[in-house]
Amino acid sequence: MEISSPSNPKLKYVVKLRSCSTRESSGEMIVEGYRECRRALDQNYLPRAIFHCPELYLKNENEPALVDECAKKGAEVYTCSKVCFEKIAYKERPDGLLMVGPHVSIKLKDLKLPENALVIVTEAIEKPGNLGTILRSADAAKVAAVIVCDRTTDIHNPNVVRASTGTMFSVPIVEATSDEALAFLKERGFKILAATPHAEKLHFEVDLTGNVAIALGAEQYGLTAKWMDGAELRVRIPMLGLADSLNVSAAATILVYEAVRQRIAAGIDKVPEFIPWHGEGEHDH
Repeated sequence: MEISSPSNPKLKYVVKLRSCSTRESSGEMIVEGYRECRRALDQNYLPRAIFHCPELYLKNENEPALVDECAKKGAEVYTCSKVCFEKIAYKERPDGLLMVGPHVSIKLKDLKLPENALVIVTEAIEKPGNLGTILRSADAAKVAAVIVCDRTTDIHNPNVVRASTGTMFSVPIVEATSDEALAFLKERGFKILAATPHAEKLHFEVDLTGNVAIALGAEQYGLTAKWMDGAELRVRIPMLGLADSLNVSAAATILVYEAVRQRIAAGIDKVPEFIPWHGEGEHDH
């Protein structure tokens, strides 16, 4: 179906999906951008609709195949004029692809974890960009799940999808209360790690090779007493300059990669394959 009028009801609905209340009531979310859509489809995500604009394709090589793949998965396909697509686009520089599909979070009771699982827990994270960046680091570190507790930002916010670069589709995401998450982790023998400037041990001085949950608190206030009291491992990240704390997503990456380092050294995780650089362009790091 072709859409040439900016007042089309389908476009108006997509715009409404920027609102948390609409996402909650509909159970749907926006996935915009080739990389984000590609990664979602690679993880067997089933979009319900795809809006595309050939005028905006960046390379016009892979985009048509992605649209065809969505159609084969049962998605409705809408071809938009440039003006129409720019109305629904969330990105500043849209590349002509936007999917609408179901939410991706699962229930805590449905979460299945491997042996020696590494989990990230977030408590009341406020900024979508921080949550998305944490999800990106979680994917890179092969984290078994991200448990979002007492949320203050909607995990299906388009900014979460964008900041995660689509990796949110590869990491199981659970929403729960702090009480539910603490009980779940304790029952399964997890050690909970909490970072605080007042801890005696540094973050690389504790064992992070078993079942470990790295708990991260709100940007302004950090973890509440509930999580600090429940943490067997309290550590601090050494701060050698003027700043007394790090952005929560930066702290998450530092902590989770110390766990990765230890797990590779212990033989739990494998060293990833070396990919030589041939000069075609920069890798996406």
